[in-house]
Order: sequence, then C-alpha cells, then structure tokens
Amino acid sequence: MPAFPRDLPVWALAVASLRAGTPVALLCVVHSSGSSPGRQGFKMAVTAAALAGSIGGGIMEHKFVELARQRLLAGDSRPVLRPQIHRREAPSDRSGMMCSGEQEVLLWPLTAADLSVTEAIVAAMTLGNNSQLHLSADGGLQLQNHTEPAAAFYHYQPGAAWCYREQLGFRDHVTIVGAGHVSLALSKTLALLDFELTVLDDRPGLPTLAANQAAHHRRVVSYEQAALEILPGPHQYVVVMTVGYRTDAEVLRHLLGRPYRYLGVMGSAAKVAELRRGLLVQGFSAAAVAQLRGPIGLPIGSQTPEEIAISIAAELIQERHRLEH
Repeated sequence: MPAFPRDLPVWALAVASLRAGTPVALLCVVHSSGSSPGRQGFKMAVTAAALAGSIGGGIMEHKFVELARQRLLAGDSRPVLRPQIHRREAPSDRSGMMCSGEQEVLLWPLTAADLSVTEAIVAAMTLGNNSQLHLSADGGLQLQNHTEPAAAFYHYQPGAAWCYREQLGFRDHVTIVGAGHVSLALSKTLALLDFELTVLDDRPGLPTLAANQAAHHRRVVSYEQAALEILPGPHQYVVVMTVGYRTDAEVLRHLLGRPYRYLGVMGSAAKVAELRRGLLVQGFSAAAVAQLRGPIGLPIGSQTPEEIAISIAAELIQERHRLEH
C-alpha cells in the first residue's frame, strides 16, 4: 500500500501513549544548518519503554532520549530548547559528534491536554489534509487548517517567544508519466523516500498500472491533458517514461517550460538528443529545452528495471538536496 508521511509513526506513538496514560515526550529538530545529522523537521516520540522516529542518531540522540525519559519520570512538563553544535572545538553546546553542522532540538513533554491535537495530526497525515503544525512557547501545540500550502514547508522563529511551524504531510511530489515495468520499480523505490507519488498512463487495463500498489494516485488520462494533471511548483518532480518516443514527445510538448523542480525523460542518449532536436524544431526555446533532464538516472551501469529505478531515485534525491549545500 502507499507509504504514509515519515512522521506518522511518531505521532501514532504519541496518541497511543496519551490514550493509555503513559508519559510521552516529543523531540523535534526546529532548526538545522551545515552537515547536521538531524535535519529541520526530524522528530521522535519517547516513552520509558518505546521510541519512534529519529532526530539524527548517535550519541546526541541518545542523550536527548535519556533527558526526555528523566524528565518524564520526574513529572517535569517544562519544555527544553537546546542548541547542539557538532564540532569538538565548540566552546559550549557540544553534541559529542563531529559532523560540523548545528541543530536546535526541542524537548516537548506531551500532556493529556494534547491528546485531541495529536489525534487530529494523525488524522490529517493519514487523510492528506492540508494542515499546519504549530509549536510555540506561548501557544503550545496546535493544528491549523489551511486552504493553501504555506510558502515554506518549515518555519522557525528563534528567541524568547520562539515559534515553530511546519506543513503536515509530504513536501515533495513525484509524477511518473508512464506506468510500465520501470515505473513500477521506481514507485516501489520512491515509496521508501517520503515522496507523494502519482502515476499516469493513457492505456486502460495496463497490468503494471493495476499492480502498482505503491502509488498514492493512479490515473488513466490522455497525454494531451498531462499538464492539467500535474501542479507546477518548487516541490514537483516529473519523470517521463511512456511506452515510446512518440508518446514521450507528446507529453513533453505539454510539460516543457512549466515551473517544475525536475523534469526528466528516460531513454538513451541518442533518443533524448532526438527529443531535444524535435522540441527545438517545434519552437521551444533553447533555454526551455536545456531544462529537460536526460538520459535520467545517475550513471551506475544499471540494466534491470530495479537498477534503473535506483539510479533515477538517486538523481531525485540529489536534486531534492541540491540547494541545501
């Protein structure tokens, strides 16, 4: 079945613990920079006997888990907001790691009063509702519904009146146009990588589309309508791998020049060169054609559908994190 967002097990443990009257704390990375092992938005739920999620691992995570358990045992419900510097030479707030980055970790003991909000968070993540998590020194834990996604997926305001916000659910969306064997293998791979996944094809009754249980959305559409099926935006990735050159070209005619984070087409170097030439002949600008990725996939000598899927997924990961460095 399709994967849920990465944080769902964290909130599910929080809900189960609060319902059972078991003390539980939330750990959340509210800010990160450099080569920090815990990135902004990483979370854990911690009880005396159970854990879910991660804030980066290693000795740093171990220390925060132990701190959370000590405070839960003592009945201390005060939040803790603590910087962690991953450098040996740091004068203070050393994490015990040497990754050269920094992160700020919030320890938030949850109480019975938070149960309704944590239940609503689980429901929003399960159903894909457009909601936003708020955590602040003044307002506590809140969930707010939004008709439109926020401009930034994560937001942190430091200081005495600190505030952390994040959009719930998947930040990044992949649409695979074409539902053949590589599409099926790529879907299974991407299901592990916190992408929301849509698969489109123009062939009704295609066995590999019917077998694709990893995609969140599967639709049979005319390729002339492809652009209407894919929202533009900075977190939209589009991978074209239809049954052949003609249908690839048709799809690209409708998608090229639209503001996607990534637009790529599967095929040999010769095929992609011919696609680019044809698009130029049809009047697309050189700048628009240059934005088309292809042949897609990192060069690892892949041959089977599963190997090709791994190479493409690796390129999508590379693009996802390109602006972070």
